[in-house]
Amino acid sequence: MGSDKALLSFGGQTLLERALQTAEAVAERSFIVGPRERYAAFGEVIEDAYAGCGPLAGIHAALTASNTDLNLMLSVDMPLMTASFLSWLLQKAKAAEELIVVPDALGGLQPLCAVYRRQVRGIAEQALQKGDYKIGKVFALVPTRYLSEQEITASGFSITIFSNVNTREEFEELAMSGPITSNPEKGSEPR
Repeated sequence: MGSDKALLSFGGQTLLERALQTAEAVAERSFIVGPRERYAAFGEVIEDAYAGCGPLAGIHAALTASNTDLNLMLSVDMPLMTASFLSWLLQKAKAAEELIVVPDALGGLQPLCAVYRRQVRGIAEQALQKGDYKIGKVFALVPTRYLSEQEITASGFSITIFSNVNTREEFEELAMSGPITSNPEKGSEPR
């Protein structure tokens, strides 16, 4: 990307502000996982205990700081994500016995838009201690509920909400299409 994507502006907000606003619409409390000096102005920050070990370290940090059973993880690089989808995802997780509920959409698993039960923390820590930083490998170690793309679209959601931005080109392409216009009360989806 060439810069901190969390601080890129999209629809008049940074990607971080968008993610926080979306998550806070459905969660009682939110944390930002990352460097405190960079993100403290935006909210409560939790720093990785395993710095430089990728997204699994961030999930571990969040689960360590949490005192709730169900924990929604949302990456800043999904600016089209909606509160209505996150609410639906949380309902699926509440009804599930599995420790992780993860969408399988837009060509693959979406581990950074998923719900993790707090007890996944120990498994994540073991993986990090072994130097195994792949989130997907944790799914094989614990009961995981996969939400298929078909199930997601049958419930009225567009898979475009999982569009993420990892390169300058992807960000510019998404920015040209513009942010979602939605009515939170009606839970409308992307245009």
